[in-house]
Amino acid sequence: MMKKRLVDEAAPLAEGGRGFSFPLPTQVEGQNARGAEFSEATILMFINHQGTTFNLKSPVAIGTRLKLIIDLPEKLAEDKALKMVIKGRVVMIEMKRNPAAGQKVTVHFDSRYIIKPDAS
Repeated sequence: MMKKRLVDEAAPLAEGGRGFSFPLPTQVEGQNARGAEFSEATILMFINHQGTTFNLKSPVAIGTRLKLIIDLPEKLAEDKALKMVIKGRVVMIEMKRNPAAGQKVTVHFDSRYIIKPDAS
């Protein structure tokens, strides 16, 4: 895999910082590398208080701002569906050998986030 990264912000996430490695369904929204809006479903590979890593088929660039809508486990809220909405910036991209498989993206979170009931 080829890597591109914004070194200072990606290092704590990419080098196995403390966090969780369990799949959380997530909707990613933002602009792709061509400037067009996109919305894509994915599964988080890793998450901690600084950021997250996931696979994405839509091409994005370093520095791109993304909005993540993360499905939280129902056990956190008495079996009610909750979503965490958080924004961040792409700090690292790992290209896959097969371009059709997309890329592995690392996002550094902004300091603010929202947890809200699922509206569906």
